[in-house]
Amino acid sequence: MLDYVCIQATVEQEAGLREVKDMVLLILHVLADPYNHKFSAFETVNYKFESGACSKTEAVDSETVIRARGLPWQSSDQDIARFFKGLNIAKGGVALCLNAQGRRNGEALVRFINSEHRDMALDRHKHHMGSRYIEVYKATGEEFLKIAGGTSNEVAQFLSKENQMIIRMRGLPFTATPQDVLGFLGPECPVTDGTEGLLFVKYPDGRPTGDAFVLFACEEYAQNALKKHKQILGKRYIELFRSTAAEVQQVLNRYMSTPLISTLPPPPPPMVSVPVLATPPFITTGNTRDCIRLRGLPYTAAIEDILEFMGEHTIDIKPHGVHMVLNQQGRPSGDAFIQMKSADRAFMVAQKCHKKMMKDRYVEVFQCSTEEMSFVLMGGTLNRSGLSPPPCKLPCLSPPTYAAFPAAPAMLPTEAALYQPPLLATPRTPQAPTHSPAPAFAYYSPQLYMNMNMSYTTYYPSPPVSPSTVSYFAAPPGSVAAAVAAQPTPAILPPQPGALVRMQGLPYNAGVKDILSFFQGYQLQADSVLVLYNWSGQRSGEALVTFPSEKAARRAVAECSNIPLSGHPIHLACCE
Repeated sequence: MLDYVCIQATVEQEAGLREVKDMVLLILHVLADPYNHKFSAFETVNYKFESGACSKTEAVDSETVIRARGLPWQSSDQDIARFFKGLNIAKGGVALCLNAQGRRNGEALVRFINSEHRDMALDRHKHHMGSRYIEVYKATGEEFLKIAGGTSNEVAQFLSKENQMIIRMRGLPFTATPQDVLGFLGPECPVTDGTEGLLFVKYPDGRPTGDAFVLFACEEYAQNALKKHKQILGKRYIELFRSTAAEVQQVLNRYMSTPLISTLPPPPPPMVSVPVLATPPFITTGNTRDCIRLRGLPYTAAIEDILEFMGEHTIDIKPHGVHMVLNQQGRPSGDAFIQMKSADRAFMVAQKCHKKMMKDRYVEVFQCSTEEMSFVLMGGTLNRSGLSPPPCKLPCLSPPTYAAFPAAPAMLPTEAALYQPPLLATPRTPQAPTHSPAPAFAYYSPQLYMNMNMSYTTYYPSPPVSPSTVSYFAAPPGSVAAAVAAQPTPAILPPQPGALVRMQGLPYNAGVKDILSFFQGYQLQADSVLVLYNWSGQRSGEALVTFPSEKAARRAVAECSNIPLSGHPIHLACCE
């Protein structure tokens, strides 16, 4: 262009500065005589990113969205806007992605004002932000709305105040009020509009999650608030982070949506005694291909992993329709069967999820019938050549097995009925009663017991579960089955001993080993601890611990209550 208008190029070492000076010379030349050019419909480059809310009903062009990967975990929407400086990002067009634990995963979806700016953003692939290089890929409008879109009027009203700094508070006491939060922040960082600038995150039933978002009018107030990171409110330290409007929507959507995994179900009622059948009673055999088979699952895969793998198709699973296949040792075999609501739904899942990745493995998904599923669960094989019948037919099954419970007491304690501690779910070797047998109800276990003397690999179905189930009764191993089958008469299990202690205020990363260390000296086993989960399938900060006697439980409450675990004081209470 300079050669065309006969202008000498600028002599400058730095390429960027040289191009800017050359452009200035060119513009001044076309503005002067003899050209007298007038610029019209010029494009303005936004100097500052403008935050805002996004509705799920808003139309987003897929040609304007990119995905940035490899971001520092502490980066904010303003940092991302600076990375794309010179390009115009749409209002509220930066959505930081969160992982299953609600923490940032180093990715963000960015929406630009048009496809031209999006294409120039793709040219910044592997440019650096600090010491990290950032990968930039194309994304879709649907992906952006899934992360940044919201439908809550409360959130829309909260985010309607523009040009505000947003801070996320995590770890608040469940009893914290707006006045407690304002007092914690203090006069040096006033909240916009007082209590109107606070948004507490709650579960669908109204219980607090311990998270909140706060609005500040300027950067100075936000910086003062961030200085209070990990300071104490009540008995808990509070974490503070920079946040974005999209993160507010994402967190609220996650907690307020109908959960895939709810609280633990109540214990099943006693049932009339029935013999063991060729197929479990929860499966109705038929030739309708309304089931799918998952093959090649990671051995560490749990029910929650399968539900996440199926994604939006989880709603099409029949109640109690997930069957994990276990091998002879009671370990996962890498297979699972899922009963769908119709053959069409099963076909759709098999098409969309076949060879989709779960963790570091791809999983094969096949459509099958209930009859084929029953054959495999009984020990047969299902391959391309058809069905190979199981080596064990009905006459080879061990004698009918019953696990009987005394008629009294007919009801579990309140806490135990709600949470089902592992002590009640763990199978035990039956013992003959030392007193006269009381009238009993037989409880049928949905577990196939195969003849253990035959030399073939036997597959056992795990007890059926559904998307609304977070825990299920463990499948008894073959040795227990054989011991029960050898009993000449149906055995009666003695009443379960022990006493429950409820723990509150646990760190969210506390596991069974941490709890056992906390009660060191009480000789507890791992199956005595049950960590509780909330509506979203995350740890709730509570646990139930079964002690061998009521005396030991009360002594533990007296000696260990309010002792800190990883900085968190633990509250203990006996469950009546």
